[in-house]
Amino acid sequence: MMEPDIPSPLLRVLELYSGIGGMHYALKGSCIAAEVVAAVDINTVANEVYKCNFPNTCIYPKTIEGMTVDEFNKLNFDMILMSPPCQPFTRLGAQKDILDSRTKSFLYILALLPSLAKPPKYILLENVKGFETSVARDKLIQTLESCRYSYQEFLLSPTLLGIPNSRLRYFLLAKLQPDAFCFQTFTQVLEQFPDHDSVEATNASSFTQTLSADDNKKKGNNSDCCTNEIISGRDETVLYKLETLRHVKRKHSQDNNSSMQMIQDFLEEELEDPSPYFIPPKSLLRYALILDIVGQTCRRSVCFTKGYGCYMEGTGSVLKTASDVELALVFQSFETLSEDEKLTQLAKLKLRYFTPREIANLHGFPPEFSFPEEISLKQRYRLLGNSLNIHVVAKLIKLMVE
Repeated sequence: MMEPDIPSPLLRVLELYSGIGGMHYALKGSCIAAEVVAAVDINTVANEVYKCNFPNTCIYPKTIEGMTVDEFNKLNFDMILMSPPCQPFTRLGAQKDILDSRTKSFLYILALLPSLAKPPKYILLENVKGFETSVARDKLIQTLESCRYSYQEFLLSPTLLGIPNSRLRYFLLAKLQPDAFCFQTFTQVLEQFPDHDSVEATNASSFTQTLSADDNKKKGNNSDCCTNEIISGRDETVLYKLETLRHVKRKHSQDNNSSMQMIQDFLEEELEDPSPYFIPPKSLLRYALILDIVGQTCRRSVCFTKGYGCYMEGTGSVLKTASDVELALVFQSFETLSEDEKLTQLAKLKLRYFTPREIANLHGFPPEFSFPEEISLKQRYRLLGNSLNIHVVAKLIKLMVE
């Protein structure tokens, strides 16, 4: 007679810098038998969103360094999921690294780890590109090695999974020895998932490939380019909107990569009130030439940051809702036009911001995820910009545990 299967105990997970619950959703998405026993974050607005979506999870609304070793020990956790503040390491920031006061809590965690009564079996950390060259990273590695952890570092983007949003991030997986990773490389930061089943958003040829007009028609291409100019011009020739031939070729290739999903797959079907999302004329006039504009059939978008909706430059793509209007025609001789003529041209594109729900879709948040009504539009953009891509993290959690 066969012995009945005994269900394995749930892994007890501690979520640090929990934000709006991206790590929690990733844990659910990994299908690992686990439960979040506590979430810790000082951001009261983020905690309201977290509580709305995970009402049964215990939230500690306090600083991490405000918790004692005894408090951590009582939680008896098997795994830490964390995304420490990225501002000390961002390319556009002051890059003060461990001299930035916002790293204080992270350094506290590193000091705390050797003192725990039961060290966690698994650790996953997410941060921005740039963390991998920081002093904070070096201190992390020193701590992991002294506490006898195996670890592997990654630089990964959702584009590897066919998601049309560039969000390159640093990840570290650590596992308490004697367990180890079969894909461990010790000195190499992996830029691909080790199981090799991910989709490459671009390949080496995508930056030099020139697509013919006939190919574009066959593929239903809507990449908003003047194909004849692309074929005949030089790579650094500015075609329109400060776009060089090289830039346009790359976007052409990305938009014709059928392994990537289209932007339209992540959009809301119909907006009840689209007015808050249309870009004000004053902003359009000032920033039109530097906006990253994508159409519904595009297969790419740039990283959304916490400044989206407030600042225009480098904070994320904007959506062209007029599908029958080409960018090249709108921006032709643009700089020679009067302000009124420019606005008339730009109005044809019907440009708007992506909604918070659409950004949440690109980040992998499930349909049931929601914001409390009292959370403002600005706060929603800010919280999403500080969050992570759930599909990427879910895949990493599964790799780490299985």
